[in-house]
Amino acid sequence: MALVSLPKLKDMIEEISQRHNLPKSAVQEALREALLKGYERFRRSQNLGQSFSEEYFDNFELQLDIDEEGFRILSTKTIVDEVKCEDHHIALKEVLRVAEEAQIGDSVVLDVTPKKKDFGRMAAIQTKQVLLQKLRGSQRKLIQEEFQDLESEVLQARVLRFERQSIIMAVSSGFKMPEVEAELPKREQLPNDNYRANATFKVYLKKVREGPYRGPQLIVSRAAAGLVVYLFENEVPEIEEEIVRIVAIAREANPPSRHVGPRTKISVDTYERDVDPVGACIGARGSRIQAVVNELRGEKIDVIRWSPDPATYIANALSPARVNQVLLVNPEERKSLVLVAKDQLSLAIGKEGQNVRLAARLTGWKIDIKDTAKYEEAG
Repeated sequence: MALVSLPKLKDMIEEISQRHNLPKSAVQEALREALLKGYERFRRSQNLGQSFSEEYFDNFELQLDIDEEGFRILSTKTIVDEVKCEDHHIALKEVLRVAEEAQIGDSVVLDVTPKKKDFGRMAAIQTKQVLLQKLRGSQRKLIQEEFQDLESEVLQARVLRFERQSIIMAVSSGFKMPEVEAELPKREQLPNDNYRANATFKVYLKKVREGPYRGPQLIVSRAAAGLVVYLFENEVPEIEEEIVRIVAIAREANPPSRHVGPRTKISVDTYERDVDPVGACIGARGSRIQAVVNELRGEKIDVIRWSPDPATYIANALSPARVNQVLLVNPEERKSLVLVAKDQLSLAIGKEGQNVRLAARLTGWKIDIKDTAKYEEAG
């Protein structure tokens, strides 16, 4: 059978495999499909004016011969008495010359590989374009498979470039693949981060997108609450050993006002009486929590003790404010009234309401804060 030579085919597959971080089998399959598409364009150019359906070329197959460094194209044709379509049919009288037992309706496989010069410059260009598309498709699929199980994990990332308001970063799964591109959208960025070229950050893998996207398939975040959880798990051995557990977290990484900085509240608990879960998270002289704060570029973090008693939990959640009393005015609707001294009122509410807003999200209770003296006077 005829073979169109592809000089240095092995070297080309090796080079493409390394450049696109793809297995050789994926590169071979992409090349096979691309050459077949190029042949389709070649056949179309030979039959100007004739329209072809999507299924017209289903009977063609391309064989890639890696050892011989070339390819051939085969066509399965039906034996007929009168040929109406030479791509699909072959005359019985032609087949009888080499196979006397042939009958109408039988199928034969023929080598229809065009001579290299006949393949055409346009078809060759088309082959190259399709190959690039197939390689990108294979790479996207591989990224999806590689990172699908890593959603909600934290990865190391490096700033590559800036596209509009998004930052394109290089991340690695740490397994089979080297670095791949990920997008850090504007809403997932931290206001205190300095995103300069080649700067490295820990990022939370928020989503692996599916579908024919042209850009990065991975969406990462610096604003996700999961990033804070990860940082505490890595800094506090008691959490990793399950002596201390994180019960809930509320984070406002991008406050609605630029006058308010990022802030997180995290509640912790322990089943062991002699362990202080808050102290374990803060560490000696604040060393553990400071490491988390440094990674988040100075974000304020309140570590509070969880309690099964809603009133106690709400009071703790409003830290650093001191609370006089918590009234559970409507437990079914989870509404509470918190009474504080006058000098604690602004602290309990927080700048532009941030402290009480985060406390409400952390506890799951609606919180109304009032001055104790004015409440008693009115009551």
